[in-house]
Amino acid sequence: MRIGIDSGGTFTDFVVLHDDGRLGSFKLRSNPDSPASVILEGIRRIGAAKSAEVVHGSTVATNALLERKGAKTAFVTTAGFEDLLAIGRQNRPELYNLTPEPARPLVPRELCYGAVERILFDGSVETPLRNVAALKRQLAGVESVAICLLHSYQNDVHERALLEALEGIGYVCASCDISPEFREFERASTTVINAYVGPLMDRYLGELERGCSHQLSVMQSNGGVLTASEARRHAVRTILSGPAGGVAGAVEIARLAGFRRAITFDMGGTSTDVALAGKKARLSTEARVDGFPLRVPMLDIHTAGAGGGSIAYIDAGGSLRVGPESAGASPGPACYGVGDLPTVTDAHVVLGRIDAARLMGGTLRIEPARAERALARLGKPAEVAAAVIRVANSNMERAIRAVSVERGEDPRDFPLVAFGGCGGLHACELAESLGIRTVIIPRMAGVLSALGMLLADRQRDFSIGAIGASDFEARFRKLEKLAARGARIERLADVRYAGQSYELTIPWGSSFHAAHQRVYGYSDRKRATQVVTLRVRATVGVARPSLRKGTREADYGSTTFVPPGWARRSDSAGSLILTSNS
Repeated sequence: MRIGIDSGGTFTDFVVLHDDGRLGSFKLRSNPDSPASVILEGIRRIGAAKSAEVVHGSTVATNALLERKGAKTAFVTTAGFEDLLAIGRQNRPELYNLTPEPARPLVPRELCYGAVERILFDGSVETPLRNVAALKRQLAGVESVAICLLHSYQNDVHERALLEALEGIGYVCASCDISPEFREFERASTTVINAYVGPLMDRYLGELERGCSHQLSVMQSNGGVLTASEARRHAVRTILSGPAGGVAGAVEIARLAGFRRAITFDMGGTSTDVALAGKKARLSTEARVDGFPLRVPMLDIHTAGAGGGSIAYIDAGGSLRVGPESAGASPGPACYGVGDLPTVTDAHVVLGRIDAARLMGGTLRIEPARAERALARLGKPAEVAAAVIRVANSNMERAIRAVSVERGEDPRDFPLVAFGGCGGLHACELAESLGIRTVIIPRMAGVLSALGMLLADRQRDFSIGAIGASDFEARFRKLEKLAARGARIERLADVRYAGQSYELTIPWGSSFHAAHQRVYGYSDRKRATQVVTLRVRATVGVARPSLRKGTREADYGSTTFVPPGWARRSDSAGSLILTSNS
């Protein structure tokens, strides 16, 4: 038996792959104060044998980062660079704001320390590492330590020495393990985030492992699966854990429906995640979460603060706004019977788009009168409900344009795969606004992220700096030795034209010029190229569930709204294929 679990902000979803190939699913209300307790309750309800595997998508690291509730972290860098996190990059997110709000680093300046050492750009040691004993005394009292020394991607000897010397102080990690790539600020930011969320992830996974005796794996941001022990050391790789499962599931659903490319649209109770995928989901090594750069491979997912629980309100200028604040699992939308704030879900209930008696098989009690009273605080309930839906759709349309139009792709060339508890309620209206003619609703739309975790292979990404290097084969072999025995190996490289500031990740041996032409619309085959970083992706396949008809129960956790002008049919996987007649 294999169990996929997606711990969301409002519901925790469970998908069970039984020994005979059957798929079952159910949902439990999430508990933000104790997410592990809900997961353990679900596993107990399943009654799985000890040999079962649990694949889990976690929001622990993400929430800790977004809510600034991580560990007390110290930062150790080369002496003279202690202000690295505060200075960051010269890039200005608000170009015309002359008095921008300064960024607030995760590590305060008083916890940034300098190691007396210096390694040059070519990896040679100019100043040997000293003051280790003094650093150890200064770091007493912190929960975790992030180490990022200058040019350690070329020579990690000093970082390794510090890792050994600081063992036992707390949760200690170094950039040579987390992100051994050039660009000091991005490498430091990634390492600091890992140290900041690592202790929380470590405790959380420890609680899960103590509560169940099953084999525990964690979905990571690149669309693959990590073991729990790897996730403890590399917590930064789980930042987009849940949404990554949804993308993996949506890609498979699109393939079964006969499409090689798709826009994935995952609308849950708290947020909406969208991505553009080909045969495989697109990866990025230049992601940002809440303004912080993350230099690890992640699916190219754009998140918008628009979900079923997003709260509607009138702003200071008298305009209707929806989100990003959410009612979450507690108190939840007003129609759930506890809260009284108007949300997107309440708007659907008032408009009659959600059947109060049938949602989640009738196990979730819906109170239409309470939803109507909540919306009445803003005006006439029916009019407010329609306006809330229009505003929410506008927010999500911008997110879809961010992963398509802003990437040079026309959304009209893709089907929209809509899932999550609320995805089907908005999909057709969004498609009409964007000119998309085909919408795909998976049969298990409400729990597709959890299902996607059972479709994901075990995967690890390794990288090594290569600026100025020529021994590429030796460096690739060094990375491949880190991979699991029997893994399928894929070689990649970050390449740029000499003098460029940014690079493209391409399969090793493929044409950089062709890739540059495809992405930017031009290339210069006479211009010299430079290899910046070498990468190895190691993949081990898993037993995947069949998604053909008759292998699983019907989903009870989502609703689809089909407006006039749309034809509908089902495919071999039981997905609902909606086609615009206009």
